[in-house]
Amino acid sequence: MSLRHNARADERAGLTLATLAFFFVMAGYYMIRPVRDQLGGAVGSQSLPLFYAVTFGVMMLLTPVFGWLVARFSRRRLLAWSYSFFIVCLLAFVPAFLAQERIGARVLGLVFYVWVSVFNLFVVSLFWSFMADIFESRQARRVFPLIALGGMGGALFGPLLTRYLVYALGVAPLLAVSAAALGLALALLLRLSARDEQIGDGRVAQAIGGSLWAGMRELWSRPFLRYMAALMLLGDGIGTLAYALMADYAKAHYADRVARTAFYNDLDLATNLLGALLQLTLTRWVLVRLGAGWGLVLPALVNIGLLVLVAAFGTGDLRIWSVAVPVLALMLVTTRGFAYGMTKPAVDALYTRVPRETRYKGKNFVETAVWRFGDVLVTSGVSLLAWLGVGVGGLGLIGAGVATASAWVARRAGRAPDLAKD
Repeated sequence: MSLRHNARADERAGLTLATLAFFFVMAGYYMIRPVRDQLGGAVGSQSLPLFYAVTFGVMMLLTPVFGWLVARFSRRRLLAWSYSFFIVCLLAFVPAFLAQERIGARVLGLVFYVWVSVFNLFVVSLFWSFMADIFESRQARRVFPLIALGGMGGALFGPLLTRYLVYALGVAPLLAVSAAALGLALALLLRLSARDEQIGDGRVAQAIGGSLWAGMRELWSRPFLRYMAALMLLGDGIGTLAYALMADYAKAHYADRVARTAFYNDLDLATNLLGALLQLTLTRWVLVRLGAGWGLVLPALVNIGLLVLVAAFGTGDLRIWSVAVPVLALMLVTTRGFAYGMTKPAVDALYTRVPRETRYKGKNFVETAVWRFGDVLVTSGVSLLAWLGVGVGGLGLIGAGVATASAWVARRAGRAPDLAKD
């Protein structure tokens, strides 16, 4: 059997394990995401600056802790401890949701919103840092859209299961089901790590070493990370604007938590259908033929058009195949669909071209602390603009300007001078 054939067989086996693992990660996350969002919808956008400020503070506290873990512990132990921690936390939230009426939506919403945000960023960021360890750059452009497609499968399965369970069992039991899905993902990732150690030289399984503050320092020393941070802030401006506007819409149109959970669940389902369609058709072609840089530029161009649409129609409806669709829902679904279906695989493919310490520490800092700083900045800005009397149309125009800047930064990021040659 040829070495090339062995390499392809190893790639296919690794791809299968990674795709299944990401399926369960995203299925578990999308079971609890509508639970989080219905709490945001219960209090409206005026509480989001507080939610995001607390989340940012928690991220700043946890970033050096994560850097310390990466520096001192092997990849396998890092995966096991991180995922096990979040599984235990999910189970601990079950009795809290059973007592939601006594605790209150604002208090429980703050705690759970912060925790789910930390869960999402650390669990997903760690998954893709691990993938950048397993696959090299050319492989990544082939397999990352397929792994992301597996995640989209889980992101479709999660809302479908949630739609059934939330009416049959209520909100709290969803957390236990999510914990079981995350446990299956952990088992698959540990198997993939052990397999990679067997066929590799063993060095990637070792602790990375270095300083726990390396992620912060690298932001100033690496042009690529600076572009990623700027792109994160600009993209977050668009995504958080859409989320804040939708929180007010949900508060105005849906009175109880089950209806809000079902509404947000439907938005997630539509988003993930679009993301899966992109990964099946356009994303892999763009990454393989045009390069990962264009996988960042094209979504930014789409966002410009969507935000101009919001500026023109505001909170009105568009008729699509004789169905009235809120413009805000269309913007939220499409921006997220392109973010998950194209931008994310492109970003993670670029991270295969940087050193391991950057993949774990620098990437984690950008995708946790920088992201949540953007949340605080944007929600505070939206609240200030609303106080000044700027309506949805004006916010749409400002967002279109942000998307234009994002397209420029995205093009520069794909050509960063410190990226290893492809």
